[in-house]
Amino acid sequence: MSFDSEAIRTSLEQQGLLNLGDLNYNLNTSDLYEHALLYDEGILSDHGALCVNTVPYTGRRANDKFVVDEPSSTADVWWGKVNKPFSQEKFAALKSRVLAYLQGRDVYVQDLIAGSDPAYKLNVRFVQEMAYHSLFVRNMFITPTEQELEGFAPDFTVITVPDFKTDPQVDGTLSEVAVVLSFEEKLIIIAGTTYAGENKKAIFTVLNYLMPKLGVMSMHCSANIGQGGDTALFFGLSGTGKTTLSSDPDRALIGDDEHGWSNDGVFNYEGGCYAKVINLNAEAEPIIYNLSRTFGTILENVDIDEETRVVDYESQRHTENTRASYSREVIPNIKDDNRGGHPKNIFFLTADAFGVMPPISRLTPEQAMYHFLSGYTAKVAGTEAGVKEPTATFSTCFGAPFMVHKPGVYANLLRDKINAHGSRVWLVNTGWSGGPYGVGSRMKIQHTRAMLKAALAGDFDNVEFVKDSFFNLDIPSSCPGVPSEVLNPRNTWSDKQAYDKQAAHLLDLFTKNFEQFKDDVDATVAASMG
Repeated sequence: MSFDSEAIRTSLEQQGLLNLGDLNYNLNTSDLYEHALLYDEGILSDHGALCVNTVPYTGRRANDKFVVDEPSSTADVWWGKVNKPFSQEKFAALKSRVLAYLQGRDVYVQDLIAGSDPAYKLNVRFVQEMAYHSLFVRNMFITPTEQELEGFAPDFTVITVPDFKTDPQVDGTLSEVAVVLSFEEKLIIIAGTTYAGENKKAIFTVLNYLMPKLGVMSMHCSANIGQGGDTALFFGLSGTGKTTLSSDPDRALIGDDEHGWSNDGVFNYEGGCYAKVINLNAEAEPIIYNLSRTFGTILENVDIDEETRVVDYESQRHTENTRASYSREVIPNIKDDNRGGHPKNIFFLTADAFGVMPPISRLTPEQAMYHFLSGYTAKVAGTEAGVKEPTATFSTCFGAPFMVHKPGVYANLLRDKINAHGSRVWLVNTGWSGGPYGVGSRMKIQHTRAMLKAALAGDFDNVEFVKDSFFNLDIPSSCPGVPSEVLNPRNTWSDKQAYDKQAAHLLDLFTKNFEQFKDDVDATVAASMG
């Protein structure tokens, strides 16, 4: 696609980006591969994926994220650990230093779209130092048509400068890394880290701020759609199976991570997927496995033999947070327009390492708000030192690091939309059964898929439900393809007293965590736990 380089330069100059070197504008995948290889940003795997290494920064730097405290947005922001304030004066100084740093340097510019619904789309301009980052955002966001590029005006601009290290003494940051968002200037600066995921989540944060103001529920979830047109949503933190379970050969994928729910239905914010690939194998996750071996895919921090170019998905040499970024264009069984109707079923996924949550249970709207605000999963803490006790993780709205408004804003929107459209909500445990981690076993993915299939098909409509005595949850008494004893977690424990003790402990953790939300929602929400 041809472009007017002078017009683009003029547009960039109007944004303060002066005296740039070579301007690499909207390069395609092949061109970006060539640039990344030429400048030693990565190497090719034996199947043609671009393998990159971002050590020492192999994940998001939540503690280095700031929001500029501005008159137009300060009353809306949920200030605190997640959204740390950054003064306008400090931001102006940091911006000046970054713009000066870029003078004379070659840059990669991608003009892209976030949001597949034309009524809510966000034009985003990415200005970056690295070809690999340019390929990443090209994978992850929506490529404009030629008509959309004519007169493209960015609603937000992201400047990513990994080689620019911030100075806490000069810039007021906490380390050499900084992710700073200004809603008033419509500008995001990402400095000091090569981890590409910061670009994706920065825009998600922006959408989490903008969309609720328009009555759109902004969601950290995956979504797919059945042959009959029924949409399903899958919420869950990392490691709970959100991407895996939404990649269903019998259902078209809408998106794997970020969506909006408007008065017209569900729409994907993105144009690609960013799948976790640690321990990836062809049997359990055939779609993702095949896509990880495709030209155009970026494998981030996956261990690779530099001689044979064979990747090792089981290796945690660099990090457990190994990732694959690929465009929706290469995904089989994808929903063409990235959109669906109002969800018929919503699944909250948790990997409960305590081993006490039911593998599937039905939630009331009040319980849905409770578990949405809780955003629970559990992990094993410190196995390297021999400690195998589970630790609870609560991430508000299943995405606390990206929430801008107070949690009640999102929870009340969810409640209103569930009630308006009759969506059924399910809590699904993809974690342990028969005991906690180290004693019990991980839930079989075949059983989880069978339970989801039953819920999607309405097979539970005529099934008797039994009440869980600890969490006040409704558990189905039977499910096709799943042994009945698996459905009630207490039945899977040989030591029933040990189960009761562990369940009571987890319930106490839920209760203590929910104290922070009591003033934001109706009292019936807290009471829904029994």
